[in-house]
Amino acid sequence: MSKVRKALLGCAAVAGALTIGAAPALSAETSAPASTNAAAPVAASPYLYMGWGNPPKPSEVMSATGIKDFTLAFILSDGGCNPAWDGNRPLDADKAVIDEIRAAGGDVVPSIGGWAGNKLGEFCQDAQSLAGAYQKVIDTFGLKAIDVDIEASEFETPAVQDRVLEALKIVKEANPGVQTVVTFPTLASGPNDVGKRMIGKANEIGANVDVWTQMPFNFGGSDMAADTIQSTEGLKEVLKSTFGYSDAEAYAHAGISSMNGKTDVGETVDQAAFQKMADYAKEKGLGRFTFWALNRDRPCNGGGPSDSCGGVDQQPWDFTKIVAGFQG
Repeated sequence: MSKVRKALLGCAAVAGALTIGAAPALSAETSAPASTNAAAPVAASPYLYMGWGNPPKPSEVMSATGIKDFTLAFILSDGGCNPAWDGNRPLDADKAVIDEIRAAGGDVVPSIGGWAGNKLGEFCQDAQSLAGAYQKVIDTFGLKAIDVDIEASEFETPAVQDRVLEALKIVKEANPGVQTVVTFPTLASGPNDVGKRMIGKANEIGANVDVWTQMPFNFGGSDMAADTIQSTEGLKEVLKSTFGYSDAEAYAHAGISSMNGKTDVGETVDQAAFQKMADYAKEKGLGRFTFWALNRDRPCNGGGPSDSCGGVDQQPWDFTKIVAGFQG
């Protein structure tokens, strides 16, 4: 994820109080309608961050690209066990955006976590209260899916990682029609030891995660399409051996979340590389194909990569159009 975004989230997180709060009670009933299309809205939903990078108007992007769904970033802890956008904006702050997307025929997947800021997995004291925080997000927006972007200490601390997985299990049992996605960092070879441990623990407890999405960038890759495909093949093998899946089942539970343009470490994901990833994702039947971030899917007009452009020669929404062609 973007260093600019990391800095922004870090500042936002400090603004919150540091007292652990009580989570809302977990409800077994939500207003989320069951999706008749198992792929939507998870499969093709680029990240859109309304608190960063001069965010575009979603309905205009939908009209220009054919994209329907968006992964909205980022829900964090408000300083206790309570979810808030960026850790400091109430959940209803982005309601108008969600209503706009739905009115245009699309849907949203809130992303919970990210690289920086106060993570609910760390500020909620047990799996039940964390599940209650996730449930509040589901209930507020009548969701069909949630994305837990688990990174940094939330990813690397076994006790916190376990808490997240156990909370997802509780949420899945209470909301069997809601898809759960876990998004996490990776190596060019596939999941690192921490990622393998997380997947193994999910199998052990029966967390029933629908899609495991890797972020195959920031590992110093030189051929980002080839490295991404290699990384995803590594994930497929881990899922296959851990859960006893067939190849087809493992691919269906795997996802790619790339980064358009220049990455934080100077790798380049241009349109040609991204199209190769998309072709691979479609050929193998991956469960998700997306990227960070729609805010950056624009030309820089002479400048370098930033929170509002990707740093490569392009037209507006080139990467979003490629994602729109992927339906899972």
